[in-house]
Amino acid sequence: MDISSLVAQNYAASKTATAPEPGTGNALLGATQDFMTTLRNSENTAMQAMTAGADPHALVQALAQTELAVQTAVTVRDRVVEAYQEILRMPV
Repeated sequence: MDISSLVAQNYAASKTATAPEPGTGNALLGATQDFMTTLRNSENTAMQAMTAGADPHALVQALAQTELAVQTAVTVRDRVVEAYQEILRMPV
């Protein structure tokens, strides 16, 4: 038996084991859409507060939600960068 055919068979067998599961990226897509929805809602509330004199409590609540969403996005970004840097430090 040829070694290259054995390697090809083992590669083909492990290829399906490492394939991503369907729907794995939906969580990230949903989080991104929620983040954008939060930002749009806050922007609309701020515009209404400046032009139509909307409830100031709604404006404060919208700004707090936006601040929390941005802090969460920054934390996730920092964790991703940290994990990437850790992978780069691994010896080959």
